[in-house]
Amino acid sequence: MAPKRPGGPPPRRHGKATRATEAGRDPFANFGIVNPPVYHASTVLFPTVAEMERISRAPFDHVYYGRQGTPTTFAFEKAVAELEGGHRAVATGSGLAAIAATLMAFLRAGDHLLMVDSAYSPTRKLCDGLLLGFGVETTYYDPLMGAKIATLIRPDTRVVFCESPGSLTFEVQDIPAIARMAHAGGAVVVLDNSWATPLLFEPFAHGVDVVIEAGTKYLVGHSDAMIGAIITTEEHYRRVKTTAAILGAVPGPDDCYLALRGIRTLPVRLARHQETGLILARWLKRRREVARVLHPAFADCPGHRIWKRDFSGASGLFSIVLAKPYTKDALARMLDGMELFKMGYSWGGYESLILPADPSHFRTAVPWEAPGPLIRLHAGLEDPDDLIADLEAGFRRLARA
Repeated sequence: MAPKRPGGPPPRRHGKATRATEAGRDPFANFGIVNPPVYHASTVLFPTVAEMERISRAPFDHVYYGRQGTPTTFAFEKAVAELEGGHRAVATGSGLAAIAATLMAFLRAGDHLLMVDSAYSPTRKLCDGLLLGFGVETTYYDPLMGAKIATLIRPDTRVVFCESPGSLTFEVQDIPAIARMAHAGGAVVVLDNSWATPLLFEPFAHGVDVVIEAGTKYLVGHSDAMIGAIITTEEHYRRVKTTAAILGAVPGPDDCYLALRGIRTLPVRLARHQETGLILARWLKRRREVARVLHPAFADCPGHRIWKRDFSGASGLFSIVLAKPYTKDALARMLDGMELFKMGYSWGGYESLILPADPSHFRTAVPWEAPGPLIRLHAGLEDPDDLIADLEAGFRRLARA
């Protein structure tokens, strides 16, 4: 962000690509080194008792102990907060750690949580296991409810959790309408923004209170680091940071460094992921083997109108539904032989991924119905023609099964 000029006009707010390049960097505080160095530390020394006492009164604002973060951690947090448009960020060891720390910051025994039915599977396991054991009740809601979510909000509802679009079935939620109803009922709105990243959707401008980023995915971008981030408004920062610190849910400095490095190329990578994803999705839509393409940019995807209104683009993650039932062996014949698409549970890296899934195993608010299996794809940075050839060969193997 541009420095303030005394007596002059307010600084110009930089564009997202500029912020991705500049945020969290201070080269001349680090001997002119372009990227923030990796600080490995557990113990931090203090020159005097007075200095130790001064810093211990505000440990979240200083280098105090390795678990609270090093300058590398703080650089990552500053960059993510600036990109997301929030007050401050809290780095965690994974996206799931970010979700757990956030929910545990706001929920106590006897509280009620509204969780979107299309949520990331580990989020559901957290709700149905750990939180249930702590006395928190979870109600799963239709991702397309919008303002009708008001009918589910109770006096003891403390959090409304959103994931838009859902990272398997890709329903796009009406976040502003949900936020209005949640705030009217006294609940905090939390959004998992990992699919869009702050470059494609600005949560705080749409009424969100706390944002989750699974930085392992697009922020890192190279499938070689585990990290998460929680970004908050000023009102909620200390509560979330205190909970994360107590849980010890912290990343190592090397992962923070890799995430910072990934952020610098995020705008360029996302543009390529979007372009290749759309090429593949349009090609797949013409295939007789495919009944539906679940991509928010397509008019028949649930919530497409909201996506056009609120998002500035799409990432490379989407799903297809096959046109008829196939056996497990038939799907294995198709997927086992893929040359470029690899099977793996993450996404957001430079490589293309493919994964079979069955939403009927966990959807409860809205039962999943489809003519055939669901396959999720992540469009990587390979040549689109090569990816299409790989998929075409896969469909030939499926036809022979």
